Amino acid sequence: MSGDLGGVEALLAEARLAAKFADPKERQRLRRAANLSLADVASAIEVKSRQTVVNLETRSPLPSSSARMKYLRLLEGLAQIHPAPAGPVPGSVSAGAAGAGAAPETRPEPVSTGPARPSQHSAVPERYTESPVAKAARAGHARQQARRRTSSAEQVRAELRETIAAAVEGELQRAGGDADAATQALVKRAIPDVMGLFARTRAGARYEYTAYPALPPVLRKPSKKDPDLVWEARPSWRHPGYRRTPDGELTVTALDVNAAYLSAMKTWLPIGRLEHSTGAEHDRKRSGVHLITPPTWDHPHLPSPLGDREEEGPLWVTEPTLRLLLRISGPAHRLCEPPVIHESWTSSATENFLDALRQLLAGAREDALQAGDEVTAAYVKAMYSKFVSTLGESPHNREIVRPDWAHLIRSQAFANLWNRAYKAHQAGLVVISAIGTDELHLAGGDWRRVWEQGRGLGEMKVKTDRDGAPVLYTVTGGR
Repeated sequence: MSGDLGGVEALLAEARLAAKFADPKERQRLRRAANLSLADVASAIEVKSRQTVVNLETRSPLPSSSARMKYLRLLEGLAQIHPAPAGPVPGSVSAGAAGAGAAPETRPEPVSTGPARPSQHSAVPERYTESPVAKAARAGHARQQARRRTSSAEQVRAELRETIAAAVEGELQRAGGDADAATQALVKRAIPDVMGLFARTRAGARYEYTAYPALPPVLRKPSKKDPDLVWEARPSWRHPGYRRTPDGELTVTALDVNAAYLSAMKTWLPIGRLEHSTGAEHDRKRSGVHLITPPTWDHPHLPSPLGDREEEGPLWVTEPTLRLLLRISGPAHRLCEPPVIHESWTSSATENFLDALRQLLAGAREDALQAGDEVTAAYVKAMYSKFVSTLGESPHNREIVRPDWAHLIRSQAFANLWNRAYKAHQAGLVVISAIGTDELHLAGGDWRRVWEQGRGLGEMKVKTDRDGAPVLYTVTGGR
């Protein structure tokens, strides 16, 4: 009998807590107030998938789950530490308000830019002027908060750099000091490792991916054998006025862009469900893919921003390609006519979504190169390159399924390469070829006048063959 009553009491306790935390806004508020990531909560309630936490946090009514009671107990404890404010919870978005199929937590939280406007029932006059003392106090508080955020971010980066170093040291020990064996082991674990780093750099972030939004048809491949419908513009371009000959009058140097994908991670990424629109207007606060009629390209001395496309007519391009076309068609360049935008699939966007991870990996890479640590350098390269290559529908990474992000980052890498080609041309060099996202062949002068030689970001290095010799050849022809 007592056992039955115990079961009843447990059910009643769970029902009371479920009623207390019925509002998804309050569940989200408590986790954010405690600065807990989805991964933190998943670990605490002993579930493997962060999607389980997303379901528990955003659905109404609260869904059934084997971890539901643990989750409610966690909320109960957090509510004691972070009691609810007297008014409505600012910045919260309910699952219903986000729209069907929308990714929760993808909208930016409102940021106060001054004192709250008094209501009509407030005793404070409507025409309220903030005193200089109050204004100075508020500005001082904002600076203090910014310093705390900066200090916290630096601390997290330092801890994660130690995590990278510990992984390398551990594999070297297991391999008995064999650098090649340790590198192979680190490359194999690069995907789960970089996803772990990504989750930790996102803790407390303003934007958070929590679910995979439904993809528009243009982002679904017709079949495994068919090409993507979105054009990424990666070229294998060669200047039509020059041909390769053993006794040519111009010596060509093949250059490599360092860490092209790592630099391209700083691009405008859509952070919610892609929404369809028609018309020629481009909203710079949004990002996605666009159906355009491209302009004619009449500059044989430079690769086309669309790469090696021979077909005519409209095509789907990514945000970096569209922004590049709009920029070079503007008054500062006037290299072509503006593209005509017919329709778009876009979402609100941010350029900084991957920036914490990018800065972490860039810093670790720089430290490794300065120390001559090729094992760590190879490990970091595997992490950022595999991160980008598995963002789409990859069997090796199920944590993020965003083929739109993969398209955008790869296209950004080529846009960066195109910018380098244009910079070389402006400096009087001859651009002989541009290949993929990271290879540029130049002639007609010393390329070191444009970039420093080295392996750092922003520098360029000479491409080498299998024997380690620099790739040099000669061409003949004219402009």
